[in-house]
Amino acid sequence: MKESPESVTPLLAPLTALQRLMSHFQDKGVVIGGIAASLLGKPRLTADLDALLLLSVEEVPRLIQAAQEEGLEPRIPEAENFARKHRIVLLRHPESGTNIDVSLGILPFEIEVVERSVLFPISSIISIRLPTPEDLIIMKAIAHRPRDFLDIQAIVASHPQLDRQRIKNWVTQFAEVLEMPELWDDITDWL
Repeated sequence: MKESPESVTPLLAPLTALQRLMSHFQDKGVVIGGIAASLLGKPRLTADLDALLLLSVEEVPRLIQAAQEEGLEPRIPEAENFARKHRIVLLRHPESGTNIDVSLGILPFEIEVVERSVLFPISSIISIRLPTPEDLIIMKAIAHRPRDFLDIQAIVASHPQLDRQRIKNWVTQFAEVLEMPELWDDITDWL
């Protein structure tokens, strides 16, 4: 078993709670963000957790209830209304103070991300669902921040056998829809 990076260790308790939360919903979710980038690319510090869960806004009350059962609390008042409007549930793991953002997925790409996800062991007691390296690169290209570019470079370096055509197909589609050709242009040299 691959040893998880030190950057994951302080987040083990909230990460375990998050994975248990996703299991309430038939594991139709993946851990994304800095943790995924650390595990699929190069270890880096991250202070929060991010996840994508295939869930409708009608299921937000059930999600919040299940989160509370797993020791996760809404971190803002009116969390349900905020989630319905923005398709993101803002949680906190009070024991560690870790913020957790759970995005509610609905797009065909997001459905594919979850269907293609892989189980990744991070300790002897827990494995988490991660997107494939290709799908994380696509998400990072869309987010399009300097930190995301570094994550993309690290993932590319760690996974020389990437399905580059999948990355190009999805990133160029998002670039067209968002009218942001730079989504593809800014990462093409790394691929």
